[in-house]
Amino acid sequence: MTRRDGIALRFSGGLLLCLLLLAVPARAAQFAVASAHPLATGAGIEILRDGGNAFDAAIAVTAVLAVVEPYSSGLGGGGFYLLHDATRDRQVMLDARERAPLRGHRDMYLDAQGEVVSDWSMNGALAAGIPGIPAAFEHLARHYGKFPLERSLARAIEHADDGFEIEDYYRRMAGFRHEVLKRYRSTRAIFLRDGELPPSGTVIRQPDLAATLRAIARDGRDGFYRGPVAAKLVDAVRANGGIWTLQDLNQYQVVEREPVRFRYRNADIVAASLPSSGGVVLAEIFNMLDELGHHKAGKVERVHQLVEAMRRAYRDRAEYLGDTDYVDVPVDLLTSRAHARSLLRNYSATRATPSTELRAIAAASGGSDTTHFSIVDAVGNRVAATLSINYPFGSGLVADGTGVLLNDEMDDFSASPGVPNAYGLLGSDANAIEPGKRMLSSMTPAFVRTPARTLVSGTPGGSRIITMQLLAMLEFLRGADAATIVARPRFHHQYFPDAISHEDNAFEQAMIDALEKLGHELKPMSYRYGNMHAIVIDNASGRLDAASDPRVIGAAAVAE
Repeated sequence: MTRRDGIALRFSGGLLLCLLLLAVPARAAQFAVASAHPLATGAGIEILRDGGNAFDAAIAVTAVLAVVEPYSSGLGGGGFYLLHDATRDRQVMLDARERAPLRGHRDMYLDAQGEVVSDWSMNGALAAGIPGIPAAFEHLARHYGKFPLERSLARAIEHADDGFEIEDYYRRMAGFRHEVLKRYRSTRAIFLRDGELPPSGTVIRQPDLAATLRAIARDGRDGFYRGPVAAKLVDAVRANGGIWTLQDLNQYQVVEREPVRFRYRNADIVAASLPSSGGVVLAEIFNMLDELGHHKAGKVERVHQLVEAMRRAYRDRAEYLGDTDYVDVPVDLLTSRAHARSLLRNYSATRATPSTELRAIAAASGGSDTTHFSIVDAVGNRVAATLSINYPFGSGLVADGTGVLLNDEMDDFSASPGVPNAYGLLGSDANAIEPGKRMLSSMTPAFVRTPARTLVSGTPGGSRIITMQLLAMLEFLRGADAATIVARPRFHHQYFPDAISHEDNAFEQAMIDALEKLGHELKPMSYRYGNMHAIVIDNASGRLDAASDPRVIGAAAVAE
């Protein structure tokens, strides 16, 4: 780590964060930002340095990511903001998840033979839910922030107008979605060059997106959900086969929800609640680990216990979880110790439990790309925010005249019970499409507090988000620093498919042999996954330690 002008920086990429080279006045306490792009981290630090709070910084970071990280998030997407309001000692989850259009229905992605047509739920206008990010801007500014939106959105508007240089990671994500990006003239004109991937260093300018951001800065949510921008959004969606209406946009509201809270040994954990599945699934897993005496287990047994707990909790996710505004979910039961004991009735320390031996998922009666940032300000306000447009570059469609890249979050619904989505996750009627319903998510921003330290963390990664957070929390509870937490090798099990997927450096050969002897199937990943951003707070001194995942291009900064 280097220190320059009072700011401690930790980069995982080679981009220069010029904004952070400015002189920073001395402060009595530290503040920190860790995000997926150096320009976004710089915007957040600038807001904090100028007297804004963590919630103002969250708006600035979100908006800049919407400009410079189009493969992961944007104004056309949604997400969850986990907030800690230090003044009121209160935690709340701001639900800015997308909603299904009012004309949406459970069979909208089935062909005449009743088969799921994945292209309809993944690509183009029909795949897009109603966005939540612009509404979150106004809610954060009005109820929690200190600055007007004009100030918090200024840096994003500048980057949209002046452009930003793309890097190899942009090219990799654009290459993955190249064929879809080429489909639409409005998308090609911004993100490609003559229909081909632009070289690294190419400057991407988005004047239409800048104009949309200016409308939001001037008029708040009405600058997006009503008026000229809303009309252009609906016209573009309808022209490309979608079903949005002005009523969809007019009716959208963010919702404040109580997060999931539970305790594991001496740690208090606060995590995203439904329609995020993360808090419930983590509570189930930690309850099972506590029942199994995980902290006392040997090395191989610890991994075995983790996999068996993941398997059982993800099975419950598939059957029970959905938008609680539409379905009854037995959250208290699922997160109880009694339920953990019932899930472990067929647990064996010497044998992997085949997923087929667990109770079958109820049949019907009748990701990976996302972003995360963590912020702590000088008075102790905290934000952990995980945002998404689902697949890289979302639906691939930019709404003409707005610069807004639309999400493809409708794929997160269960298009047909028992049919996996793009991330291999199964679902049931609890997550079936209904008009206005919010689709189930794996995004899991979280806080973990022990007597000595507090963790603020989150990551993208589709279905693997929850298990990445699980491993990060365990690393934190073992005393690791922020850099170790975000770099930890990862593995994952999600009930179906019945295999442990893992990074190539997650296990030594002796561990692989031992797990296979227990009956586990292991599948090494061809790439390392996730993009975690974490801040660790020393509760006694208030000193901060921040880090961004070395796998990608993010940046973490601590200032005082």
